[in-house]
Amino acid sequence: MNIALQKTLSLILIIIIGLLLKTKLTKKDHHQSIKIIILNVALPTVIFVALMKLHVKPNLLILPLLVLVFNVVFLLILKFILPLYGAAKHSAEMRTYMLLIPSLAPGLSCFPFITEYIGEEALARGALADIGNKIAVLFFSYMLAMHWFYKLNRHVRHSSNEKLKSLVLGMLNEPINLVMVGALVLLGFGVYFEDFPNFFQDTLNLLGSLMTPLILMFIGIAVVFKWKQFKAIFRLLVFRSGIVFCLSALLISFMPGASYASLMLAVVFPQSACSFWPFAHMAIVESMSKKEGDPKAPAVFNNELAMNMLALSLPLSTMIILGVFSVGPFFTDVFNLLYIGFALILLSAMPSLVHYFRKKKSMNNTSHVMQERVTMIETEHDKKEEVLSSSS
Repeated sequence: MNIALQKTLSLILIIIIGLLLKTKLTKKDHHQSIKIIILNVALPTVIFVALMKLHVKPNLLILPLLVLVFNVVFLLILKFILPLYGAAKHSAEMRTYMLLIPSLAPGLSCFPFITEYIGEEALARGALADIGNKIAVLFFSYMLAMHWFYKLNRHVRHSSNEKLKSLVLGMLNEPINLVMVGALVLLGFGVYFEDFPNFFQDTLNLLGSLMTPLILMFIGIAVVFKWKQFKAIFRLLVFRSGIVFCLSALLISFMPGASYASLMLAVVFPQSACSFWPFAHMAIVESMSKKEGDPKAPAVFNNELAMNMLALSLPLSTMIILGVFSVGPFFTDVFNLLYIGFALILLSAMPSLVHYFRKKKSMNNTSHVMQERVTMIETEHDKKEEVLSSSS
């Protein structure tokens, strides 16, 4: 069996193990305990190790910048598109989608296949591009989540300076952000991962290895099957994939003479699954809402929806990435990417288009029936007038 396919199946199997554990871990405290280990130990360790291993070359700094632009552009697209897909404006569902859909988790869904199909050099470039994604999902997403929290809980009064101070302190109180600051400081002094004592490296590697199985099992444990919700999520994930293919086509059009590995990286990297980190911000906001939020204020996010999106995003993204690598050169052509992208967007929009035309047809039918009734009334009125005139 293909090594990349084996990797995909192993990740899905861990989610299934989480599903089997649902009957054993039924209390909220159980879920909270796993979440604490993920957010305070496993995830911060992985981020710290990844940053400490980076040796950045100046000419490759364009890669994280491109990913940052990708996140911003996607966020703006979603603001106008989501209402067309049934997400009510200013709703918890729309905010959840806006935070999750632009985010990327290449470590789980993309990097294993990059290593297998296009080599370690492409993987190194992907890791560098992931810096832009980390900045987007760890800092910008956090600040956006806090902005929404304060907007909905106006009784939590802060001046502009106090609000900024609160955001900074809130970020520094989170282990994920603390380890990022610590790693950047050490890198500034020229200290890298290999400079640590071997026992410390081994400890960090062991703690970091907890992240993938814990997150995948947590997805299986916490996911709540609502098929109507799953259908809406699937449509949006298909739309996400279609838009990403179109954006990749735009990027590739500015890469004449690029190597096959570079072109494939530009296609598969943004097809990565949705990241777990925005969900971590949602969990923080939920905790803040319970402590100091307005009980009458609407929910900032829909955490159940977020968990279901994470559960669907991983297998769908891995299947798309495997499909791209299996076909190979076909996806390095700009027009092929545009055809596939528009086809997926049309497929995702089909239910909305069908609903629109049915509604329009129903309105036309209603209008036609009303017109017939008016005609009948006018005919009867004319007959009555004729009878009256003849009798007179």
